[in-house]
Amino acid sequence: MSPRAGKNTGTPHTLAFVESPVQLLNVLEWAHAQHPRPAREESGTGFTLVVLSPNDPMTRGQLRRMAELARDEGHTVRWEEARGGTMAPFRTIGGLMSPLRRADRIVMGDPFSRYVQLLLTITRAAELVVVDDGTATMEFVGQLARGERLVRWHRKGGRPGPRDLLFAPVSSSARRRLTPRADRRVEVFSSMPIEDIPEGVTVTSNTFAWTRDRFGPPRVTKGADMVGTSLVETGVVDADRYLEAVGALAKAHGAARYFAHRRESAEKLHRLAVETGLEVVRPDLPLELIARRGPIGRTVLSFPSTVVHTLPLALSGTDVRVAVCDIDPAWLTDHASPRAQGFLSGVTGTARDVHRLAAVSSGVGSAVGSAG
Repeated sequence: MSPRAGKNTGTPHTLAFVESPVQLLNVLEWAHAQHPRPAREESGTGFTLVVLSPNDPMTRGQLRRMAELARDEGHTVRWEEARGGTMAPFRTIGGLMSPLRRADRIVMGDPFSRYVQLLLTITRAAELVVVDDGTATMEFVGQLARGERLVRWHRKGGRPGPRDLLFAPVSSSARRRLTPRADRRVEVFSSMPIEDIPEGVTVTSNTFAWTRDRFGPPRVTKGADMVGTSLVETGVVDADRYLEAVGALAKAHGAARYFAHRRESAEKLHRLAVETGLEVVRPDLPLELIARRGPIGRTVLSFPSTVVHTLPLALSGTDVRVAVCDIDPAWLTDHASPRAQGFLSGVTGTARDVHRLAAVSSGVGSAVGSAG
Protein backbone atom coordinates (compact mmCIF):
# COMPACT_ATOMS: atom_id res chain seq x y z
CA MET A 1 0.00 0.00 0.00
CA SER A 2 1.38 3.41 -0.93
CA PRO A 3 1.89 5.96 1.85
CA ARG A 4 -0.95 8.42 2.19
CA ALA A 5 -0.62 11.87 0.67
CA GLY A 6 0.82 14.56 2.91
CA LYS A 7 -0.57 17.98 3.67
CA ASN A 8 0.28 20.99 1.57
CA THR A 9 -0.72 24.60 1.32
CA GLY A 10 -1.46 24.85 -2.38
CA THR A 11 -0.15 23.90 -5.79
CA PRO A 12 3.61 23.57 -5.34
CA HIS A 13 6.07 25.29 -7.63
CA THR A 14 8.87 23.06 -6.36
CA LEU A 15 9.07 19.38 -7.33
CA ALA A 16 11.72 17.16 -5.73
CA PHE A 17 12.78 13.69 -6.94
CA VAL A 18 14.53 11.17 -4.69
CA GLU A 19 15.46 7.51 -5.02
CA SER A 20 17.26 6.89 -1.73
CA PRO A 21 16.83 7.75 1.97
CA VAL A 22 19.98 9.92 1.98
CA GLN A 23 18.70 11.94 -0.96
CA LEU A 24 15.41 12.51 0.87
CA LEU A 25 17.29 13.57 4.02
CA ASN A 26 19.30 16.08 2.03
CA VAL A 27 16.17 17.49 0.39
CA LEU A 28 14.85 18.14 3.91
CA GLU A 29 18.18 19.76 4.81
CA TRP A 30 17.93 21.95 1.70
CA ALA A 31 14.34 22.95 2.54
CA HIS A 32 15.40 23.83 6.09
CA ALA A 33 18.24 25.96 4.75
CA GLN A 34 15.71 27.83 2.59
CA HIS A 35 13.22 28.43 5.42
CA PRO A 36 14.67 27.57 8.85
CA ARG A 37 12.01 27.28 11.52
CA PRO A 38 11.53 25.65 14.94
CA ALA A 39 10.64 21.97 14.98
CA ARG A 40 6.93 21.15 14.48
CA GLU A 41 6.04 24.73 13.62
CA GLU A 42 3.42 24.93 10.85
CA SER A 43 4.90 26.12 7.57
CA GLY A 44 3.60 27.51 4.32
CA THR A 45 6.69 26.43 2.41
CA GLY A 46 5.72 22.83 1.68
CA PHE A 47 6.42 21.30 -1.73
CA THR A 48 5.83 18.00 -3.51
CA LEU A 49 8.44 15.31 -2.94
CA VAL A 50 8.30 12.45 -5.46
CA VAL A 51 9.78 9.13 -4.33
CA LEU A 52 10.87 7.07 -7.35
CA SER A 53 10.82 3.89 -5.31
CA PRO A 54 13.47 1.22 -5.91
CA ASN A 55 12.81 -2.50 -5.42
CA ASP A 56 15.34 -3.15 -2.66
CA PRO A 57 13.40 -3.87 0.58
CA MET A 58 15.92 -2.15 2.90
CA THR A 59 15.92 1.02 0.83
CA ARG A 60 12.12 1.03 0.61
CA GLY A 61 11.81 0.66 4.36
CA GLN A 62 14.13 3.59 5.06
CA LEU A 63 12.37 5.69 2.42
CA ARG A 64 8.99 5.09 4.08
CA ARG A 65 10.38 6.24 7.43
CA MET A 66 11.91 9.32 5.81
CA ALA A 67 8.65 10.02 3.98
CA GLU A 68 6.87 10.28 7.34
CA LEU A 69 9.44 12.82 8.52
CA ALA A 70 8.89 14.81 5.32
CA ARG A 71 5.14 14.90 5.94
CA ASP A 72 5.77 16.08 9.48
CA GLU A 73 7.66 19.00 7.91
CA GLY A 74 4.58 19.97 5.88
CA HIS A 75 5.55 18.49 2.51
CA THR A 76 3.41 16.38 0.20
CA VAL A 77 4.91 12.96 -0.53
CA ARG A 78 4.04 11.27 -3.80
CA TRP A 79 5.13 7.64 -3.78
CA GLU A 80 5.73 6.19 -7.25
CA GLU A 81 6.24 2.47 -7.85
CA ALA A 82 8.63 3.52 -10.58
CA ARG A 83 10.18 0.08 -11.04
CA GLY A 84 7.16 -2.15 -10.44
CA GLY A 85 7.10 -3.95 -13.79
CA THR A 86 7.59 -3.28 -17.48
CA MET A 87 4.89 -0.64 -17.73
CA ALA A 88 5.80 1.15 -14.48
CA PRO A 89 8.17 3.73 -16.06
CA PHE A 90 5.55 4.70 -18.64
CA ARG A 91 2.87 5.11 -15.95
CA THR A 92 5.22 7.08 -13.70
CA ILE A 93 6.45 9.45 -16.39
CA GLY A 94 2.94 9.88 -17.82
CA GLY A 95 1.57 10.80 -14.41
CA LEU A 96 4.36 13.31 -13.80
CA MET A 97 4.11 15.17 -17.11
CA SER A 98 1.73 17.85 -15.84
CA PRO A 99 3.54 18.54 -12.51
CA LEU A 100 6.86 18.67 -14.36
CA ARG A 101 5.61 21.27 -16.78
CA ARG A 102 4.10 23.40 -13.97
CA ALA A 103 7.17 23.34 -11.74
CA ASP A 104 9.33 26.44 -11.47
CA ARG A 105 12.05 24.60 -9.58
CA ILE A 106 13.23 20.98 -9.74
CA VAL A 107 15.22 19.46 -6.87
CA MET A 108 16.96 16.15 -7.53
CA GLY A 109 19.10 13.78 -5.52
CA ASP A 110 20.83 11.86 -8.31
CA PRO A 111 21.73 13.54 -11.60
CA PHE A 112 23.29 10.24 -12.76
CA SER A 113 19.91 8.47 -12.53
CA ARG A 114 18.49 7.59 -15.94
CA TYR A 115 15.03 8.17 -14.52
CA VAL A 116 15.93 11.70 -13.42
CA GLN A 117 17.74 12.44 -16.67
CA LEU A 118 14.63 11.42 -18.61
CA LEU A 119 12.43 13.64 -16.42
CA LEU A 120 14.78 16.58 -17.02
CA THR A 121 14.01 16.42 -20.73
CA ILE A 122 10.35 17.19 -19.93
CA THR A 123 10.63 20.09 -17.50
CA ARG A 124 11.27 23.70 -18.43
CA ALA A 125 11.89 24.81 -14.85
CA ALA A 126 14.10 27.89 -14.57
CA GLU A 127 15.80 26.62 -11.41
CA LEU A 128 17.48 23.24 -10.91
CA VAL A 129 18.90 22.10 -7.56
CA VAL A 130 21.11 19.04 -7.06
CA VAL A 131 21.27 17.87 -3.43
CA ASP A 132 23.88 15.46 -2.14
CA ASP A 133 23.83 11.83 -3.17
CA GLY A 134 27.02 11.18 -1.29
CA THR A 135 30.46 11.10 -2.85
CA ALA A 136 28.87 10.94 -6.33
CA THR A 137 28.18 14.67 -5.99
CA MET A 138 31.92 15.40 -6.16
CA GLU A 139 32.19 13.48 -9.42
CA PHE A 140 29.07 15.05 -10.89
CA VAL A 141 30.33 18.60 -10.36
CA GLY A 142 33.73 17.73 -11.81
CA GLN A 143 32.22 16.11 -14.89
CA LEU A 144 29.90 19.06 -15.42
CA ALA A 145 32.83 21.48 -15.18
CA ARG A 146 34.85 19.46 -17.70
CA GLY A 147 31.93 18.97 -20.08
CA GLU A 148 32.15 15.18 -19.79
CA ARG A 149 29.34 12.66 -20.05
CA LEU A 150 27.70 11.86 -16.73
CA VAL A 151 29.07 8.52 -15.49
CA ARG A 152 29.25 7.20 -11.92
CA TRP A 153 32.84 7.10 -10.61
CA HIS A 154 32.97 3.32 -10.04
CA ARG A 155 31.90 2.70 -13.66
CA LYS A 156 34.18 5.25 -15.29
CA GLY A 157 36.93 3.83 -17.46
CA GLY A 158 34.84 0.96 -18.77
CA ARG A 159 33.51 0.71 -22.29
CA PRO A 160 29.89 1.94 -22.63
CA GLY A 161 27.39 -0.90 -22.94
CA PRO A 162 24.46 -1.13 -25.38
CA ARG A 163 22.07 0.50 -22.87
CA ASP A 164 24.54 3.35 -22.31
CA LEU A 165 24.76 3.99 -26.03
CA LEU A 166 20.99 3.84 -26.42
CA PHE A 167 20.50 6.31 -23.57
CA ALA A 168 23.36 8.62 -24.62
CA PRO A 169 21.12 11.28 -26.27
CA VAL A 170 19.01 11.59 -23.09
CA SER A 171 22.13 11.79 -20.90
CA SER A 172 23.60 14.49 -23.13
CA SER A 173 20.35 16.44 -22.99
CA ALA A 174 20.33 16.20 -19.18
CA ARG A 175 23.91 17.48 -18.99
CA ARG A 176 22.97 20.46 -21.15
CA ARG A 177 19.90 21.06 -18.97
CA LEU A 178 22.14 21.05 -15.88
CA THR A 179 24.45 23.65 -17.42
CA PRO A 180 23.58 27.19 -16.22
CA ARG A 181 22.64 29.89 -18.67
CA ALA A 182 21.00 33.31 -18.56
CA ASP A 183 17.47 31.93 -18.09
CA ARG A 184 18.34 28.92 -15.93
CA ARG A 185 19.88 28.81 -12.44
CA VAL A 186 21.69 25.69 -11.21
CA GLU A 187 22.51 25.11 -7.55
CA VAL A 188 24.43 22.30 -5.85
CA PHE A 189 23.57 21.81 -2.17
CA SER A 190 26.33 19.73 -0.65
CA SER A 191 28.34 18.83 2.44
CA MET A 192 31.11 17.47 0.20
CA PRO A 193 34.25 19.41 -0.75
CA ILE A 194 33.56 20.96 -4.16
CA GLU A 195 36.64 22.26 -5.99
CA ASP A 196 36.05 22.50 -9.74
CA ILE A 197 32.89 24.58 -9.65
CA PRO A 198 31.39 25.01 -13.15
CA GLU A 199 30.91 28.58 -14.25
CA GLY A 200 27.51 29.88 -13.18
CA VAL A 201 26.77 27.06 -10.72
CA THR A 202 25.90 28.15 -7.17
CA VAL A 203 27.28 25.89 -4.42
CA THR A 204 25.52 26.03 -1.05
CA SER A 205 26.88 24.26 2.06
CA ASN A 206 24.83 21.55 3.71
CA THR A 207 25.65 21.82 7.42
CA PHE A 208 23.03 19.28 8.60
CA ALA A 209 21.29 22.00 10.58
CA TRP A 210 17.90 20.28 10.23
CA THR A 211 19.28 17.00 11.62
CA ARG A 212 20.86 18.74 14.62
CA ASP A 213 17.72 20.80 15.20
CA ARG A 214 15.33 17.83 15.14
CA PHE A 215 17.38 15.08 16.83
CA GLY A 216 19.75 14.60 19.76
CA PRO A 217 22.18 15.32 21.13
CA PRO A 218 22.91 11.59 21.45
CA ARG A 219 24.08 9.55 24.41
CA VAL A 220 27.74 8.71 23.70
CA THR A 221 29.02 5.28 24.82
CA LYS A 222 32.62 4.38 25.65
CA GLY A 223 33.14 1.88 22.83
CA ALA A 224 33.51 2.09 19.07
CA ASP A 225 31.04 1.49 16.22
CA MET A 226 31.80 0.60 12.61
CA VAL A 227 30.10 1.87 9.46
CA GLY A 228 29.69 -0.50 6.54
CA THR A 229 30.12 0.27 2.85
CA SER A 230 28.82 -1.20 -0.41
CA LEU A 231 32.27 -1.22 -2.05
CA VAL A 232 32.11 -5.02 -2.31
CA GLU A 233 28.64 -4.95 -3.85
CA THR A 234 29.69 -2.36 -6.45
CA GLY A 235 32.64 -4.54 -7.48
CA VAL A 236 35.36 -2.18 -6.24
CA VAL A 237 36.78 -4.11 -3.26
CA ASP A 238 37.40 -7.85 -2.87
CA ALA A 239 35.04 -9.45 -0.32
CA ASP A 240 37.69 -11.51 1.49
CA ARG A 241 40.03 -8.52 1.88
CA TYR A 242 37.15 -6.37 3.11
CA LEU A 243 36.14 -8.87 5.80
CA GLU A 244 39.75 -9.22 6.94
CA ALA A 245 40.04 -5.44 7.25
CA VAL A 246 36.77 -5.15 9.18
CA GLY A 247 37.89 -7.85 11.61
CA ALA A 248 41.29 -6.23 12.14
CA LEU A 249 39.81 -2.77 12.72
CA ALA A 250 37.18 -4.10 15.11
CA LYS A 251 39.83 -5.91 17.15
CA ALA A 252 42.24 -2.96 17.20
CA HIS A 253 39.62 -0.43 18.31
CA GLY A 254 37.25 -2.57 20.39
CA ALA A 255 34.26 -2.13 18.09
CA ALA A 256 31.10 -4.02 18.98
CA ARG A 257 28.53 -2.91 16.38
CA TYR A 258 28.59 -2.77 12.58
CA PHE A 259 26.04 -0.43 10.97
CA ALA A 260 25.31 -2.03 7.62
CA HIS A 261 24.96 -0.04 4.42
CA ARG A 262 21.51 -0.57 2.94
CA ARG A 263 23.04 -2.15 -0.20
CA GLU A 264 25.17 -4.72 1.62
CA SER A 265 24.13 -8.29 0.84
CA ALA A 266 22.62 -10.53 3.52
CA GLU A 267 25.16 -13.25 2.68
CA LYS A 268 28.15 -10.95 3.24
CA LEU A 269 26.69 -9.55 6.46
CA HIS A 270 26.04 -13.06 7.84
CA ARG A 271 29.61 -14.05 7.09
CA LEU A 272 30.87 -10.82 8.64
CA ALA A 273 28.95 -11.44 11.87
CA VAL A 274 30.24 -15.04 12.14
CA GLU A 275 33.88 -14.24 11.32
CA THR A 276 34.26 -10.98 13.29
CA GLY A 277 31.79 -11.36 16.14
CA LEU A 278 30.38 -7.90 15.44
CA GLU A 279 26.70 -7.20 16.04
CA VAL A 280 25.30 -6.29 12.61
CA VAL A 281 22.72 -3.48 12.79
CA ARG A 282 20.39 -2.76 9.87
CA PRO A 283 19.45 0.92 10.38
CA ASP A 284 15.89 1.99 9.59
CA LEU A 285 17.02 5.58 8.85
CA PRO A 286 20.14 7.16 7.30
CA LEU A 287 23.15 6.83 9.58
CA GLU A 288 23.34 10.59 10.20
CA LEU A 289 19.94 10.40 11.95
CA ILE A 290 20.72 7.13 13.73
CA ALA A 291 23.96 8.58 15.10
CA ARG A 292 22.32 11.86 16.10
CA ARG A 293 19.54 10.05 17.99
CA GLY A 294 22.07 7.73 19.67
CA PRO A 295 23.36 5.89 21.47
CA ILE A 296 26.56 6.02 19.44
CA GLY A 297 30.15 4.98 20.18
CA ARG A 298 32.73 7.57 21.14
CA THR A 299 34.68 6.45 18.05
CA VAL A 300 33.00 5.75 14.72
CA LEU A 301 35.17 3.77 12.29
CA SER A 302 34.60 4.02 8.55
CA PHE A 303 36.18 3.29 5.21
CA PRO A 304 36.15 6.07 2.58
CA SER A 305 32.51 6.98 2.06
CA THR A 306 30.07 9.83 2.36
CA VAL A 307 29.78 9.50 6.14
CA VAL A 308 33.35 10.70 6.74
CA HIS A 309 32.07 14.07 5.50
CA THR A 310 28.53 14.04 6.90
CA LEU A 311 28.89 12.48 10.37
CA PRO A 312 31.23 15.19 11.75
CA LEU A 313 28.60 17.75 10.74
CA ALA A 314 25.64 15.80 12.12
CA LEU A 315 27.54 15.11 15.37
CA SER A 316 28.95 18.61 15.76
CA GLY A 317 29.06 19.60 19.41
CA THR A 318 29.44 16.03 20.69
CA ASP A 319 32.53 14.11 21.82
CA VAL A 320 32.28 11.55 19.01
CA ARG A 321 35.42 11.03 16.92
CA VAL A 322 35.08 9.85 13.31
CA ALA A 323 38.05 7.79 12.10
CA VAL A 324 38.55 6.67 8.50
CA CYS A 325 40.66 3.75 7.30
CA ASP A 326 42.28 4.07 3.88
CA ILE A 327 41.65 1.45 1.20
CA ASP A 328 44.76 -0.59 0.42
CA PRO A 329 45.23 -0.83 -3.38
CA ALA A 330 45.68 -4.60 -2.90
CA TRP A 331 42.01 -4.85 -1.86
CA LEU A 332 40.72 -3.65 -5.23
CA THR A 333 39.22 -6.17 -7.62
CA ASP A 334 40.37 -6.72 -11.20
CA HIS A 335 37.09 -5.14 -12.31
CA ALA A 336 37.53 -1.92 -10.33
CA SER A 337 37.60 1.30 -12.34
CA PRO A 338 41.11 2.68 -12.98
CA ARG A 339 39.99 5.79 -11.10
CA ALA A 340 38.81 3.92 -8.00
CA GLN A 341 41.93 4.24 -5.83
CA GLY A 342 42.45 7.92 -6.60
CA PHE A 343 38.80 8.74 -6.04
CA LEU A 344 38.64 6.90 -2.69
CA SER A 345 41.87 8.55 -1.53
CA GLY A 346 40.37 11.90 -2.45
CA VAL A 347 37.26 11.16 -0.40
CA THR A 348 39.44 10.53 2.65
CA GLY A 349 41.96 13.28 2.01
CA THR A 350 39.35 16.02 1.68
CA ALA A 351 37.36 15.03 4.79
CA ARG A 352 37.40 17.58 7.61
CA ASP A 353 37.38 16.84 11.34
CA VAL A 354 38.22 13.14 10.96
CA HIS A 355 41.14 11.01 12.12
CA ARG A 356 43.10 9.09 9.48
CA LEU A 357 43.93 5.43 10.01
CA ALA A 358 46.54 3.62 7.96
CA ALA A 359 45.21 0.85 5.72
CA VAL A 360 45.03 -2.49 7.50
CA SER A 361 47.73 -4.88 6.28
CA SER A 362 46.23 -8.16 5.17
CA GLY A 363 46.88 -10.87 7.71
CA VAL A 364 48.56 -8.58 10.22
CA GLY A 365 45.43 -7.83 12.19
CA SER A 366 46.40 -4.37 13.35
CA ALA A 367 45.70 -0.81 12.36
CA VAL A 368 47.86 2.18 13.13
CA GLY A 369 46.04 5.40 13.98
CA SER A 370 47.25 8.85 13.12
CA ALA A 371 45.49 12.13 13.72
CA GLY A 372 44.28 13.84 10.59
